[in-house]
Amino acid sequence: MAFPKAGEQTLKGLDAESRQMVLETVDRLRQRLLTREKILEYDKKEFFPEEIIRHMLSPEIGLQLLGIPEAYGGMGGGARDICILTREMAKICLGITTAFFAIQLGADPLIVGGTEEQKKKWLGAIADGSSLVAYAVTEPDAGSNVAAIKTKADPVVNNEGKIAGYVINGAKQFISTGGYADFITLLADTPEGPAFFVVEKEAKGFIRGMGEEKHGIRASNTSPLSFADVFVPVENLIGGVPGQGLKQANKVFGYTRVMVGAMALGAGESSLGILIPYAKQRIQFGSPLSEKQGYTHKLIVSDAVRLEAAAAYIEELAERLDSGEEELQVEGSIAKLFATEAANQAADHAIQGLGGYGYISEYEVEKIRRDVRVTTIYEGTSEIQQNIISTFRWKKTWKTKGEFYLSICKEMEKLDSSLKDAGCRYYGLAAKALNDTIALVHENKLTRKQYVMFLLADMMTHVEVGASLARKCSMLVKNGGQEAEKIRIMSRIFANETAQLVINNVNKILLGSGIFEKQKISDFMQKISYDALMMSYMNVLTDMDKVADILFERR
Repeated sequence: MAFPKAGEQTLKGLDAESRQMVLETVDRLRQRLLTREKILEYDKKEFFPEEIIRHMLSPEIGLQLLGIPEAYGGMGGGARDICILTREMAKICLGITTAFFAIQLGADPLIVGGTEEQKKKWLGAIADGSSLVAYAVTEPDAGSNVAAIKTKADPVVNNEGKIAGYVINGAKQFISTGGYADFITLLADTPEGPAFFVVEKEAKGFIRGMGEEKHGIRASNTSPLSFADVFVPVENLIGGVPGQGLKQANKVFGYTRVMVGAMALGAGESSLGILIPYAKQRIQFGSPLSEKQGYTHKLIVSDAVRLEAAAAYIEELAERLDSGEEELQVEGSIAKLFATEAANQAADHAIQGLGGYGYISEYEVEKIRRDVRVTTIYEGTSEIQQNIISTFRWKKTWKTKGEFYLSICKEMEKLDSSLKDAGCRYYGLAAKALNDTIALVHENKLTRKQYVMFLLADMMTHVEVGASLARKCSMLVKNGGQEAEKIRIMSRIFANETAQLVINNVNKILLGSGIFEKQKISDFMQKISYDALMMSYMNVLTDMDKVADILFERR
């Protein structure tokens, strides 16, 4: 079921009709199995609805088929399809979505590294709906640092001197669906290095701990797992070759982190979907909240813009994955960092926007806020993503002699000549300023300062996300899309935010580090076109008024 792209290239994934069928299935789930009343009940009772999750795997629903290749009984969906599915499911409940996402995550090591026999057996078990699966990597002391895992897998040799299997000892922590999975894909350290194994729930010595009591995503199960002399046959070594686990894990992260971004995006959009109608109906001091600029601009417009920017980046990255591009781990980190932080803030603002009602469970936004918070933590915290982004983009910039961000600058300058009033000029200026700042940081050995690298990561993220939003705007304008004007205005607003963040972070680095003379600071500010970047503020409040008009249908 290939989804064609403009021109010759064919992208992995479903055709439009099949994708629509999947979305209709999600809508039926919302109406029948996952009603608002049930979702609030599961959250209140911290109840994992195993029966419903397993029913979602049954032949009459079969949502897990989306991420399984057709050769092993699945639908062969691509990254775009799974992003759309998780985004829509997260609008219902992020806890349920996390439980469902765990199935895809657990299957990924098999998809990226399994032998043909392993794929037929284990992916087939997922496809036929008989198995829940979990992904067991995180450890109590290692967190997201997969290279620091302590769980050991020692080879067992038979009478013929051949490896017959492995004995596993260790512990895993924070494993989604770990307490209910029929089998797990486990990362453990072998003499040749980390490797993934399939461990079945009946294995002797495999102990599944009690589910954790959590701040949010209470409809999901999160359990510790322990392994005491657990024997697994050599046939359960994923890929058949030990020492391939880090390579496989990195492939999984590049793919799954964008999925977490899509989940957060759906939750953030859900919070706006509650706040916007409320603001139109709630009368305060003689007029609706939706007509009060301080309310709309502080609590709604900026969040709507950031979520739109996140959507543009996720859509673009998912398409790149479906085109067969590899080595997109940094892009996955950018998608996760930006989307999860944007959604977290949007949900927080939704509570504030509803006032006292926002603090009451009946109005749902407090649940969304509790749920979405974890997206900035699992699959690698925001700080882990900042480390990844800054380190690899710094090295990429130095390796390409600045061409990486200068190419974005040139692209935005060219786009600005054909796509007026979309903020492209400021994205270009910000990209050049970022490139110059990376060089400055490198030359002055400030890459040793972690907070400086975090500042760079935020600049890198905004520049790359902004460029995606500009590209989306250009495409919509060319194709005559209905949302073209809305995205154009939002792109201008986000260009201002990007320019503002770049200016602020450059100031922190130049002034905060305490190593630069005043003349050096002045010269650098001129070099990065500080005054021109400040002009991004031109008409920004008027543009926010226009976005509010669109969101609240005031015209």
